[in-house]
Amino acid sequence: MTKRKQRAGRGFADWLLYAAAVCVVAWVATQAYYFAQIAVWTVVDPRSTAFMRADAWRLAQDRPDVAIAHEWVPYDRISRNLKRAIIASEDANFVNNNGYETEAILQAWEKNKARGKIVAGGSTITQQLARNLFLSRQKSYLRKGQELIITWMLETLMDKKRIFEIYLNSVEWGNGVYGAQAAARYYYRCSAAQLTAWQSARLAVMLPRPKYFDQHRGSAYLAQRAGVIARRMGAAELPR
Repeated sequence: MTKRKQRAGRGFADWLLYAAAVCVVAWVATQAYYFAQIAVWTVVDPRSTAFMRADAWRLAQDRPDVAIAHEWVPYDRISRNLKRAIIASEDANFVNNNGYETEAILQAWEKNKARGKIVAGGSTITQQLARNLFLSRQKSYLRKGQELIITWMLETLMDKKRIFEIYLNSVEWGNGVYGAQAAARYYYRCSAAQLTAWQSARLAVMLPRPKYFDQHRGSAYLAQRAGVIARRMGAAELPR
């Protein structure tokens, strides 16, 4: 009986070791995939993101009359007003940071502890891009950890200008609306290159809650915050 228990114990331990090895190999393979995909995107424009694909599936189920709106435009064909507004609103130190803002992450951690749930992430532009490209909207510390790893990959393989170009072309701006060109067409019937300072400031303010502001374009907060961003835009440093 004792020998049987010993064999059973060794069998269970072997199974645990095997399962752990499989998990480690799967995790490493996933990171390798992310790294290789980012390497390709240093020279090839992404056709879609994880957020776009999830939205396309959702819209196909709930709103078959609505399709994903997305059109890639080169960095130089996007208004400098919009670039300055987004940096002023989302990540004032974007050009000089390494993809992380430790103080912002710690502040988000304290805020989440106080609320008893995840309500803030302290994400930089690069972190937002990492999430949009590969991950889901689900908030968890596990996802945050993966987001930080992908952020490091982006900052290692790409320069700031390329990171910002992909961000501008892939960030969500409404229900099925992705990228600067689609947003400019959708909200202002112009191209991304023609966006004014005021239009750009409003678009920048929408980014944390694009679907909400799509439905509440007359929001007093949107107008007030856009005014603040418009005043800050002149100090925003753009990547070169």
